[in-house]
Amino acid sequence: MIPEDHTAPPPPDSDAMLVQRTLAGEQRAYDLLVIKYQRRVERLIGRMVRDADLVQDIAQETFIRAYRALAQFRGDAQFYTWLYRIAVNTAKKQLLELKRDPLVYQSQLKSAEDDETSAPERELNPNVADTETPEAVLASKEIANAVNAAMEALPEELRMAITLREIEGLSYEEIAQALDCPIGTVRSRIFRAREAISARIKPLLDRQSGKRW
Repeated sequence: MIPEDHTAPPPPDSDAMLVQRTLAGEQRAYDLLVIKYQRRVERLIGRMVRDADLVQDIAQETFIRAYRALAQFRGDAQFYTWLYRIAVNTAKKQLLELKRDPLVYQSQLKSAEDDETSAPERELNPNVADTETPEAVLASKEIANAVNAAMEALPEELRMAITLREIEGLSYEEIAQALDCPIGTVRSRIFRAREAISARIKPLLDRQSGKRW
C-alpha cells in the first residue's frame, strides 16, 4: 500500500509558486513578485546609492536581470534572498560605473548631502508620540541622525550586512547567501558594524541620563 502524501502544496501566491507560474509563461505572476518586493529592493539599494532616480533605475534593472535568470533559480534559497543578491551585485556594478565618471559621481554625492529626508533616515528615525516634549523629540532626532551617519560611514560590506540584518530582518544564513560569503564573515561584519554604530551614539545616550534609546 502506497502511503498517502500529506504534504500540502504551496499556496498559489507563494514565491515558489509564483516563480513556477512565471516560468510557465504567466507574466502576471512575475508582476506580483515585483509588487511584493519592489519597495524592499529599493530600500536596500538606497543604502548603497543615495540618488533616488538611480535607485529606481537599479531596482528596475534588478528585476529585469532576475526575470532573465529565473530559470536558474533552483529554490535552494528563499526567492527574496536570491533577489537581494542580484540587487546588491547590480548596485555595485552601477557604483563602479559612476566612479568612472567623476562628474556623475560628484553629482550623486551632492544629491545625497542635500537629501535630508532620505528613505534610510526615515526608516531609522524613531516614531515620536505627540505627547513627548520638544527636548525628547530633538534628542530622538539627534540619535536617529547619528545612527544614519554612523551607517553611512561604514565600509560598504559592513553597511550591507547590518542593513540586511537590522532593517530587512534576514537571518545570518540568508545574508551569507545574499552576499555570497561565509556565515562567519557575516557575523564578524555585523558585530563590527554594531560596535561602530554604538561608539558613535554612546556619547548621545550618556547625555540622556536615565533614558534608553
